[in-house]
Amino acid sequence: MRRKDKEITDISMIEKILKEAEVIRIAMVDGGMPYLVAMNYAYADGAIYMHSAKEGRKIDILKKNNKVAFQVDKDVELLLDKEACRCGTKYLSVFGTGSAFFISDYEGKRAALDAIMTRYSGRSGFNYPNEVMDRTLVIKLEIDTITGKKSGY
Repeated sequence: MRRKDKEITDISMIEKILKEAEVIRIAMVDGGMPYLVAMNYAYADGAIYMHSAKEGRKIDILKKNNKVAFQVDKDVELLLDKEACRCGTKYLSVFGTGSAFFISDYEGKRAALDAIMTRYSGRSGFNYPNEVMDRTLVIKLEIDTITGKKSGY
């Protein structure tokens, strides 16, 4: 990272941002062209979990090439000034790369879905009927590289 003064290297701070950000953006490559999607997610046990329908462009891409980049941010605030060159943005962000894998067993799906649901609802003890599990795809992103960046803190 060019701006070492903005780099976050403390893994506990990086994990805190991952646990508190609302949305993750996943970047893939489709036939040489970039493709980006925003998703709900949970960070647990050093991996990122997402859910999806079983069909669609994102799934087609991941079946061909499971290498991805990801990014989250939180506490984003535009800092305006009377002078254009003094404007800026306050933020905390995490980005990295990894490999996406599909979880197919019910036990693995339930654990990932529980992590996602608990994260957003604050509740636990959800029931997932088999017909819902059959049509839900769970994606596990195993992280290869990760770093954080901050500005205004």
